[in-house]
Amino acid sequence: MHRRQFLADSAVTLAGLAAAAPAMAQTNAALLTSPIPSTGERIPRIGLGTWQVFDVGSDATRRAGLAETLRVFTQGGGRVVDSSPMYGSSESVLGDLARDARLHDSLWMATKVWTSGEAAGVRQMETSLARLRTERLQLMQVHNLLDWQVHLRTLREWKERGRVKYIGVTHYQQGAFDDVERVLRAERLDFVQLNLSLDEPEAAQRMLSLCAERGVAFLANRPFGGGGALSRVRSTPLPAWASEFGIASWAQYLLKWVLAHEPVTCAIPGTSNPRHMADNLGAARGAPLDARARDRLAAHWRSL
Repeated sequence: MHRRQFLADSAVTLAGLAAAAPAMAQTNAALLTSPIPSTGERIPRIGLGTWQVFDVGSDATRRAGLAETLRVFTQGGGRVVDSSPMYGSSESVLGDLARDARLHDSLWMATKVWTSGEAAGVRQMETSLARLRTERLQLMQVHNLLDWQVHLRTLREWKERGRVKYIGVTHYQQGAFDDVERVLRAERLDFVQLNLSLDEPEAAQRMLSLCAERGVAFLANRPFGGGGALSRVRSTPLPAWASEFGIASWAQYLLKWVLAHEPVTCAIPGTSNPRHMADNLGAARGAPLDARARDRLAAHWRSL
């Protein structure tokens, strides 16, 4: 996604140390948190997605880089990490790194079930817990609504037994919103995970109000539009006024817009780069943007 260049471009736009000072002052500030409606438990508003970036198998060099990314993440106040059996070796890599660094007590782990049939779903979820090296998970989700009626029955049983604390469903395409809406209205869920970004804003226009109405937490995946949003602005400087909102990079610009929607509980951008991880966390520091600032970001984005 060429984030190295994005961060360099962003730095050039800061009008001297005076303009940079507010963002610098936020570096060590606590992350903003949001409550999970079903329990009131609060989680940080920036998490970490593992799609592609954690699928590194046994590559020792790449695992070492991910270990540093997780260190930056947890030391910066991050907790929520989202994975899936669909993501290749990501669950195993995350579990190994969390064990080696003794991070299981610090991380709030989420994964998914992605198969058809009750027995196959149970087997897959058991395998996921083994790969993540844990006996209990914070959140289990039905990936892309695959056989959701069957799996939600199992997830409720697991929740009653204490094997998972929260249950939910996920998707990554606007075309599935009709189906997600039907599930939201018919079922009692703790979480919904959908795509939301300045390039894919439809969830903000349609799904967030329903989540608030139903008391369901919202995880925002693809906050960079799958990387396409960052690619669009690779050679474009940030607007000079961005620093007024504590925005020091295009990644923070995109993430702060997502977080400016109050029903969004947490955004889960993926990265394997420790510096990018620290930059992402910066989007959850300082005061959240109000609706007027959010609209200003959106209007400028549309003009690019």
